[in-house]
Amino acid sequence: MIEMSNVTKVYGDTVAVDSINLQIKKGEVFGFLGPNGAGKTTTIKMMGGIIDPTEGKVTIGGVPMDEKPETAKMKIGFIPDRPFLYEKLTGMEFMKFTADLYEVENDDIDELAIHYLKMFSLHDWGNDLIEAYSHGMKQRLIFAAALLHSPEVLIVDEPMVGLDPAGIKMVKALFIELAKKGVTVFMSTHTLKIAEDVCDRIGIIRKGQLIAIGTAAELKKESHLEAAGLEEVFMKLTQEEPN
Repeated sequence: MIEMSNVTKVYGDTVAVDSINLQIKKGEVFGFLGPNGAGKTTTIKMMGGIIDPTEGKVTIGGVPMDEKPETAKMKIGFIPDRPFLYEKLTGMEFMKFTADLYEVENDDIDELAIHYLKMFSLHDWGNDLIEAYSHGMKQRLIFAAALLHSPEVLIVDEPMVGLDPAGIKMVKALFIELAKKGVTVFMSTHTLKIAEDVCDRIGIIRKGQLIAIGTAAELKKESHLEAAGLEEVFMKLTQEEPN
């Protein structure tokens, strides 16, 4: 469902992402971990068609992003780490605006918007301006809007930022439920416990390179830390090599 072939991004003399090869299947929840500055967000932006790779190819659901970007993007629900919202719109107006962008059938827009606003406990504030929303409410609105067009792929950068414990629990359950329905979820996060709880596989990036990939159990075995938590494994795999 998601394929990255030799994907590289260079900024001047800096190689932000270095020849990443990755295949993620339909209905998989994939966690993408790495230290700050490792290349996670750059990778996600290339995957979502926000920026172009310097080299390599991104394919979403069999559609090459460079050849048919609009078709590929229609398959994606994209939730960035710092979402942009039109704060002079109400929550409902933003949902309808998003539905129009994704060409959701007019007859379905109101019903779908209400459904997802209720799912994310925003229905009572649907007619309020977004500028009056808390940070957590804005984050939940982005989730609701990203699901309106029934995406085949959900790409999420730091999904739990700003969410309270109830919101985090709901989003974890949502990812698992979406995967059961065949949606592919790609999640970048610093919250290692969440990755361990919900991800089928985990990839670890360091200095722009994908250095490890596998289930949590496989990563623990590779690190000779079978009895450890994912945090200890992550620290071992991402520690700087001695000079």
